[in-house]
Amino acid sequence: MTALRQRQTIAVLALVGFFVALYLWLHALGVGGPLKCGTGACETVQTSPWAVFLGFPVAFYGVVGYGALFVVAIVAMRPAALGRRGWSSMLFAMASLGLLFTLYLTYAELFLIHAICRWCVTSATIITVIWVLTFLALRTDRAASPPRQDPQA
Repeated sequence: MTALRQRQTIAVLALVGFFVALYLWLHALGVGGPLKCGTGACETVQTSPWAVFLGFPVAFYGVVGYGALFVVAIVAMRPAALGRRGWSSMLFAMASLGLLFTLYLTYAELFLIHAICRWCVTSATIITVIWVLTFLALRTDRAASPPRQDPQA
């Protein structure tokens, strides 16, 4: 997969993740009525003490995180940016932060709340795929980079 195609895929997935997080955030703000979940466990998760982090609904962090990933992926698609490894590193760092936060939230769902939210699982799947793509992009960039010259030689 080319760098352009990877970044396009990351941008599309980030946009989907943005709308999932936006739906959950609007629910947390009291807009739109009950969650469409199918199992009822979404309400349990969304009304638990772990649904708020540092005074903000967890979904707010998803909106901000996915929005930032989307913007960086779009900017990284510019022809001048495609050959630059720094963009892949930035996307990888952002996706890693998102994945770590998601792992914490998934732990809370499984072992503290004892309920699974389908929307949260969807978001977790999206950020995991984004992380894998950014990891592969970083490896591809590293393999394509010329070896460093030793200035002492």
